[in-house]
Amino acid sequence: MTQPHSLSSGGRFNEPTDAFVEAFTASVNFDQRLYSQDIQGSIAHATMLAKVGVLTDIEKDAIVQGLQEIREEIERGEFNWSVAQEDVHMNIEAALTAKIGIIGKKLHTGRSRNDQVATDVRLYLRDEMQLVAGELTRLQKGLIALAEAEADTIMPGFTHLQTAQPVTFGHHLLAWNEMLQRDYERLMDARKRVNISPLGAAALAGTTYPIDRLQTAELLGFDRPTENSLDSVSDRDFAIEFCSFASLLLMHLSRMSEELVLWTSAQFNFIDLPDRFCTGSSIMPQKKNPDVPELVRGKTGRVYGHLMSLLTLMKSQPLAYNKDNQEDKEPLFDTLDTVQGCLRAFADMVPALEPKREVMREAARRGFATATDLADYLVRKGLAFRDAHEVVGQSVAYGVAEGKDLSEMSLGELQQFSNSISEDVFDVLTLDGSVAARNHLGGTAPEQVRAAAQRAQTLLRQRG
Repeated sequence: MTQPHSLSSGGRFNEPTDAFVEAFTASVNFDQRLYSQDIQGSIAHATMLAKVGVLTDIEKDAIVQGLQEIREEIERGEFNWSVAQEDVHMNIEAALTAKIGIIGKKLHTGRSRNDQVATDVRLYLRDEMQLVAGELTRLQKGLIALAEAEADTIMPGFTHLQTAQPVTFGHHLLAWNEMLQRDYERLMDARKRVNISPLGAAALAGTTYPIDRLQTAELLGFDRPTENSLDSVSDRDFAIEFCSFASLLLMHLSRMSEELVLWTSAQFNFIDLPDRFCTGSSIMPQKKNPDVPELVRGKTGRVYGHLMSLLTLMKSQPLAYNKDNQEDKEPLFDTLDTVQGCLRAFADMVPALEPKREVMREAARRGFATATDLADYLVRKGLAFRDAHEVVGQSVAYGVAEGKDLSEMSLGELQQFSNSISEDVFDVLTLDGSVAARNHLGGTAPEQVRAAAQRAQTLLRQRG
């Protein structure tokens, strides 16, 4: 009986691969998403082989034409992926040989699947990183625009989730943007280490053919070729680094999600999420659940897991390529899918947030948020800060007992704690006066928030 073809069913092998082992070791079910990059890399390789005289121009043209036809078949859904061919590379090569004959077998001259897959994954990740950058930028644009619009909206600022000082909602949103700006910079920095070509490293030691690695790197849009053939085929730092970036990004989105979940609760009631980003309950008709931020918060652990998976995958591998490396793709692919989905959801949702301005303001008023302003006022009147701190503490204790905020107390009530207090104290005890007084770079004053939003928008425009 004719055995199904596989790489181990000929040459030095005396028996075909076990059917289970063939399926167990195959990667085509998940690495077929690399088809476009695999074809792109093969066209560049064939072009270079013709330039150095390993292929004739006629052979090169036949290979390029065949590969382009295969790409079209895949995109039309007409390509038959075979587990017997193990992976995306052998499926495409076998289809090419079936299409153009023995010339197709010449394509693999001067390369190995080891440098081929390393090239494909880098090309794929580079393309996907561009999509991630686009969604991240879209989220930042919406966030900054909302922050500028809410530059005067007062809300409580928290430490330990306790009311601390009044801030503006716009200031809070721009704090989120600072996180995302760092993420974008990390992504662009990581791209520099992705955009290096391993093609030509072959199995692990290079090749005896007179290849031109500079040409293939240029044809594929890489910045340069890699320097060492052993490292070229075994390096997966770039995938780990992307997952590290993704973990930080999802940590930031998760922190934002947690605040959105809190703010939409009846206990906070700071914002409303449009219905399209929420779901109801199967038994409680009053419920409006913030499913999108909750799910993004949950997916953070998934991405953390993929980072740990890749770190563990690589931690004990000797040089150079090992079959273990096949396990890099599913964590990387799922991380990419998860990051893009989370960013898309946030980029759609954040600009649609509806702040409940009066509720936010009342929450800031209730929590003695201007206590620090009173302490600063007393220091300006000549008290040492520690003495001012004690005076304010006594004032707050009185307010708790009487059910009054500092701004609601009479001058006489305040003066019982310090005779340094005079009528002008009420200029600093108001919420508006408190936020307006923090009028310096990085402060929460509306003027500073608007200026910060403008600077952030300028950074976005510079991305091109």
